[in-house]
Amino acid sequence: MKIIGLIGGMSWESSAEYYKIINEEIKKRLGGLHSAKCLLYSVDFEEIERFQTQGEWENAGEKLGDAASSLEKAGAEFILICTNTMHKVVDAIQSKINIPILHIADATAEQINKQEITNIGLLGTRYTMEQDFYKSRIESKGINVIVPEAEEREIVNKIIFDELCLGKIHQESREYYKRIIQNLIISGAQGIILGCTEIGLLIKPGDSEVPLFDTTHIHALEAVNLSLKN
Repeated sequence: MKIIGLIGGMSWESSAEYYKIINEEIKKRLGGLHSAKCLLYSVDFEEIERFQTQGEWENAGEKLGDAASSLEKAGAEFILICTNTMHKVVDAIQSKINIPILHIADATAEQINKQEITNIGLLGTRYTMEQDFYKSRIESKGINVIVPEAEEREIVNKIIFDELCLGKIHQESREYYKRIIQNLIISGAQGIILGCTEIGLLIKPGDSEVPLFDTTHIHALEAVNLSLKN
């Protein structure tokens, strides 16, 4: 079993989901008392979020690169960045280590392609929905990405930072998201990427008439695949 290195804390709410999913899957596949060999470096999200807001992506990359380097020195054999947004600085992080990073968008695109979906709706932070670093990675796999309208993007982003990252789950917010998902379907989406690792805490498969691609779950399961690969 390869040792998984997790860069978490962004937010810790979703990092806890990563840990749970990975260990449950290891137990399911190996049985007995087996659990995952993993290392977690949990950052202070207040600091990272401040870098995001101020556009200091270089500083964010430096900070997360240091975290990845610490994981490598501790024995990690590959890295998961437990957030979609901070894959914006994946190259800066990779430059500081000699072990691979399992990219969340690549793992997600693979699952979308398996279902032969060509038009996908994307929900996430405003950085993930509006900037090119994530969408282009999905589109490079032959998938067209559809994002919500500007006002809807603001609602999605606000709920993530003001509620989900703080562990607050509100029915009213779930209804907002369901309406936005329906609008994406009307715009041609055949499936929806839950492109923020907290969204799966709020939105469940029954909330959409098209397939949902929960990036936290997909990323965590792909980590197990790589950990157990001979």
